[in-house]
Amino acid sequence: MNIAEIKTRDIANGLGVRVSLFVSGCRHACKGCFNEIAWDFDFGKPYDESAENGILDALAPDYVEGLTLLGGEPFEPENRPQLLGLLRRVKKELPSKDVWIYSGFTFEELTGRTQPLSRGYGEDTMEMLRLTDVLVDGRFVYALKDITLRFRGSANQRLIDVPRTLAEGKVVPWDGAAHI
Repeated sequence: MNIAEIKTRDIANGLGVRVSLFVSGCRHACKGCFNEIAWDFDFGKPYDESAENGILDALAPDYVEGLTLLGGEPFEPENRPQLLGLLRRVKKELPSKDVWIYSGFTFEELTGRTQPLSRGYGEDTMEMLRLTDVLVDGRFVYALKDITLRFRGSANQRLIDVPRTLAEGKVVPWDGAAHI
């Protein structure tokens, strides 16, 4: 897996001050994507132990709310193994930090509720979701672009409370007002 960028003090991609890891590689190719350069799996630099340790160090201060994964596409099969390892470490070493993931896949695609199964679905995907607090799902649709939306770019995208969704067996929207 390659890293397109790491932002250690990001306030745009989730609630509060965050560490955001932009991975490389995305096959969605959404028209109008803000990060088209990260579609290329070879863009950026390789993800390694040093990068992972740097992310954990950047997450450590109390004023940092959590980690955001985006890209590119975090749920591309090539990116999942390393990201799963990172999420396991974050939840073990920094359990008070929340995790947000932005994905062009819908929750239904990621959980195998669509046919045919999407490339985003897999056992590692399910574990990643169990380690996630908020999922921003759905491809960016240029015709539905709306710059007034909070934490998303187009009206079709959803902010999902993943723990509640998994517990209740139906998509539960994230209620950002409850977290402010």
